[in-house]
Amino acid sequence: MAITYEFIKTCKQTGARLGKVHTPHGSFDTPAFMPVGTLATVKTMSPEELQEMNANIILSNTYHLWLRPGEDIIEEAGGLHKFMNWDGAILTDSGGFQVFSLSDLRQIEEEGVHFRNHISGEKLFLSPEKAMHIQNALGSDIMMAFDECPPYPAEYDYMKKSVERTSRWAERCLTAHKKPDKQGLFGIVQGGEYEELRRQSAEDLTSLDFPGYAIGGLSVGEPKDVMNRVLEFTTPMLPENKPRYLMGVGSPDSLIDGSIRGVDMFDCVLPTRIARNGTCMTSNGRLVVRNAKFARDFRPIDEKCDCYTCRNYSSAYIRHLVKNNETFGFRLTTYHNLYFLLKLMEHVRQAIREDRLGDFREEFFEQYGFNKPNAKNF
Repeated sequence: MAITYEFIKTCKQTGARLGKVHTPHGSFDTPAFMPVGTLATVKTMSPEELQEMNANIILSNTYHLWLRPGEDIIEEAGGLHKFMNWDGAILTDSGGFQVFSLSDLRQIEEEGVHFRNHISGEKLFLSPEKAMHIQNALGSDIMMAFDECPPYPAEYDYMKKSVERTSRWAERCLTAHKKPDKQGLFGIVQGGEYEELRRQSAEDLTSLDFPGYAIGGLSVGEPKDVMNRVLEFTTPMLPENKPRYLMGVGSPDSLIDGSIRGVDMFDCVLPTRIARNGTCMTSNGRLVVRNAKFARDFRPIDEKCDCYTCRNYSSAYIRHLVKNNETFGFRLTTYHNLYFLLKLMEHVRQAIREDRLGDFREEFFEQYGFNKPNAKNF
């Protein structure tokens, strides 16, 4: 099997899991945050910089790479790892989320989805078989099944039909997957906020014996208490001997809360996206370095951080760069945010080892300001 999960221990205080996922391109400790490299690059970062900050797995986007440059070019280059000079693990999503979120004109059929290219307007068609073909060509270590990602909120009857379609598509993905010995394929559990439908989806997918399972359809606009409630009843439905991946989640509070609820893997564009607006994650909470008060602040963004950015550059200098749209400024804030989340997950794993993740959560939330009324979140 291309992907295996090694369980290490459970946190006695919270039930969070400590583990390790083994892939054809190395292993990574869990719970883990995966930086997003949509177009075969984590924006403004080099692979060497990602290695420096101990990112052992990154995510790339099937839909975008299919459109540009095309999976045939990447396959000719020797696969995604060689194309982008990254020797760590890579996860590719199925492209389904982009089809449903980027295209206003789409038509869902049993065979697949007809939609328009969000760049050119060209008519396109994506099916479970096509999504598998593209990901096989990309050569990622972890592939995702093609699913339907309904919006939030969605009516029960629509969600039930969607879950049933996603289950049928998952079977077709397994059949179409040509390299199971080299690439692991994860199923995606859907069902919105409905426990009965989550159970139906989980039972359908676990019966197919995927090497890992994702929880989809969260972080799509629902309140965080709803997401946490759904996780509380969904993760116990998934096998204990396989990795569990919560898609599209990357705020510090949700990484901790998701870990407490049994999640092993997370990804999100949040740290890189907000970095390009001059917003930084720090040990004292959200910091917008563009603000005028940092014009003469010659301290680092975060005095408790030992990343490359904080060791070498002041808030005043970074503000100057960002205000003038200098690429180096965006590189510095991106480096810091990714380092911050990767370091946060190291602390989460250490807290699990020491059976104190609940205490760590309280300390972090207090320091970060999440416990304050009207706290600024991301």
